[in-house]
Amino acid sequence: MLNDGEKGVIIQRDKKTYAVAPHIPCGVVSPQTLRKIADVAEKYNAAALKMTSAERIAIVGLDEKDIDSVWKDLQMSPGFAIGLCVRSVKACPGTTFCKRGMQDSLGIGLELDKKYHGLETPGKLKIGVSGCPNQCAETCIKDIGLVGAKNGWRLLIGGNGGGKARLAQEIAKDLTKEQAFDMIEKIITYYKASAKAHQRIGALIEKMGLEEFKKAANIQ
Repeated sequence: MLNDGEKGVIIQRDKKTYAVAPHIPCGVVSPQTLRKIADVAEKYNAAALKMTSAERIAIVGLDEKDIDSVWKDLQMSPGFAIGLCVRSVKACPGTTFCKRGMQDSLGIGLELDKKYHGLETPGKLKIGVSGCPNQCAETCIKDIGLVGAKNGWRLLIGGNGGGKARLAQEIAKDLTKEQAFDMIEKIITYYKASAKAHQRIGALIEKMGLEEFKKAANIQ
């Protein structure tokens, strides 16, 4: 039996079958890729296709013997759905598509996903990017969140939507893209160097205090 994460699989409730979730950066997918995913699901008699909360498409109910062939046919990399790492970045349509978008959340999200997706971290790390204060990417419960506003980006940190729910706290506003990226890099670098195993950013902030965290991470 494969372990969760091995070969990009997730064991299912029946303890016999598996799901795979190909990486779909920020949920943007072409018709050709959708057809390929559907064809693979049919070929290997998948039980279902499930749209995940992280904007992936999970192929559910696969036999262990078919896993290698599934990935070969998909020709896609796994989305990091489990493990101690940066998960798939969640981004709303932003100014690319949405009439309410104030900033380019989709473009920023794709850049962050390309840079950080799968990066090993002390605990799981979720990033969200919303193009306006409506926060459709649930940025207020992400470890790191960017929220678009009229004059730039608001940067939020320390959110957690899990068992110990925690709202993210704003640490900066009116940021340019470059300023936001610089701060995010500093946050992740400090977090990797300082947190204990399985400790989320929010838990580290609660232990240190927000101002001490900002000082230690060299965030001005």
